[in-house]
Amino acid sequence: MPAYQICVRCEHRWPVTGQPRQWCPGCRGLLLSPVDPQRPVPPARRNFRWVAVPSTGTATSRSVPPGPGNSAGGPTPRYEEVPRWGLRDPRSIPDFDEPTRAEKLAEVAPTLLVATAVLFAAAALAETVRYGLLLFNRTRLVDPVALALSDAAVGSTQVLAPLVALVAVVAAALRLIRVRARMYAARGTSDPRPPALIVLGCAIPLVNLALPGVFLTEIDDGSPRLRRAIRTWWVLWVVSAVLVVVTLLWRQRDTLQARADGVILSALAAAVAAVVAVAALRVLRLFDGADLRGRPLKYRQLTVASGPVHSPIAPIEPAAQRSVPDEPVEAVGSSGGSAQRREPTEAVVS
Repeated sequence: MPAYQICVRCEHRWPVTGQPRQWCPGCRGLLLSPVDPQRPVPPARRNFRWVAVPSTGTATSRSVPPGPGNSAGGPTPRYEEVPRWGLRDPRSIPDFDEPTRAEKLAEVAPTLLVATAVLFAAAALAETVRYGLLLFNRTRLVDPVALALSDAAVGSTQVLAPLVALVAVVAAALRLIRVRARMYAARGTSDPRPPALIVLGCAIPLVNLALPGVFLTEIDDGSPRLRRAIRTWWVLWVVSAVLVVVTLLWRQRDTLQARADGVILSALAAAVAAVVAVAALRVLRLFDGADLRGRPLKYRQLTVASGPVHSPIAPIEPAAQRSVPDEPVEAVGSSGGSAQRREPTEAVVS
């Protein structure tokens, strides 16, 4: 076993790998001098003392009448098993608190926003199919099965989508509390707004048209991408609220054409609500440094070119092809005479 140092605060043993350390890496307490188990330190040079701790935690005693050997009047301690005294080193196990319901709900905020977008997209599709059935019903009868399926799709999406959206709003508000705490902690301060104000500002109608945008703008880190995403979501959020109010007022009319137009308005409002949920998800992802799918963002950095516009070195071009000059050849004919020597020719490249 290598030499180790004992912390006076957490009593943890830290092996000595190089130079002895002075402070505990775990709790920043003072570390004692290194102890080598192979070479015990004499008692006069030790910087620690032995503490006797009973193995059971409590000691049982039997009553002994006062006598010459027991003049102090205290009972003689008696242990039920052999005491194992010495330097005890209980392993420090960090305490992990169980996450609260609010923390669990804040963790699933992106999932709830995705579910909200899917349900509102399904609601927009159901309203569009219903409008198609209305057009089809102008000249022909609609199949009762198709009509029943359309009514079931419209009714279920109109009930589920707002409920999931309400839970997603609360979860997003709880997630916003955590994001604000992290951003203000990076600035060296604390969030000046209480958590209850943030939740109520995101959940109360009409008030939630302004306060969520303010809460997000306050923790804007100056990134153009994040600022643009916040403003886009804010505009879409207000437009979605206006469309909901217009749709509810338009449905108060009793004419057939007004009801048909109400179906179109409902489809449009549901589609915009789905886009709002996606925009809110993008804002939360950007605060976490991720894209819409949760992957880490890839930043593109542009640098200023300080060199010349044109390269001072000419590009390398292939050399002009030249014909290889013929070597002088001497041929011996059948008559024994020698052939004439040919002069080397040179190709001219224009």
